[in-house]
Amino acid sequence: MTELRITEIFHSLQGEARSVGRPTVFVRLTGCPLRCVWCDTPYSFSGGTIMTLDTVLESVATHGARHVCVTGGEPLAQPECLPLLTALCDAGLDVSLETGGAMDISGVDHRVSKVMDLKAPDSGEAHRNRYENIPLLTRHDQVKFVIASRKDYEWARFKCDEYALPDRVGDVLFSPVHNALEPRELAEWILADRLHVRMQVQLHKYLWNNEPGH
Repeated sequence: MTELRITEIFHSLQGEARSVGRPTVFVRLTGCPLRCVWCDTPYSFSGGTIMTLDTVLESVATHGARHVCVTGGEPLAQPECLPLLTALCDAGLDVSLETGGAMDISGVDHRVSKVMDLKAPDSGEAHRNRYENIPLLTRHDQVKFVIASRKDYEWARFKCDEYALPDRVGDVLFSPVHNALEPRELAEWILADRLHVRMQVQLHKYLWNNEPGH
C-alpha cells in the first residue's frame, strides 16, 4: 500500500507560475532537505498526516478542480510522490509539480509540468542545485528563480545564458522575495536588460497574506 505524509490538501487559486489565478487543488507533502533563508512554508518541514494514495486521490476529487499542484516542502523527498503524480495524471487532471531543484526529477511522469527552482545565492542553498536536472526539462516545464537582491538577479541572468533556459523551457520565472525586494525594482531590471523571462509576484500573499490553507 502506497502511503504519503501530507501536511495539507486545500483548494485555492494558483498564486504563481504559468497557471497563476486558476482554481487549483494543492497537495502539500511534508518534509524538505533544504532550509532556504526566505522559506515561507517552514510548517511543512515536519509533522503531517500519513495518508494512503487512494485517500489522497479521494480528497483531491472532492474539490472538483481540474488543476492539481503537488508541492511541499520538497515533494520529491518522498519516493511515493512519483506514483502520486502518475495517479493524478491517470485521473485526467492537469498536474504540476513544484520542486526545489535539489532532487532528481528523472522519474517524474512526462505528463507533469515541472516547476523547478534554481536556488540563488541569497537563499543560502545555491550549492544544492542539481544541474543534472536541466537537460531533462522540456518546453512543458518551467524554471523559477526567487530573487532577493541585485546579486541574485545577476546570478539568475548568468544561469539563463549558461543553460539557454528561455529556449529550453516554456517559461523562466523571476519572482521577488516578498518584503525583501520591491517587485517594481525587479520589473525595471528585467525591462532594462530585455530579458526573455516572466516576472511574477505571489498572488496568494497579496490575497491571503500567506495564511496556511491558501
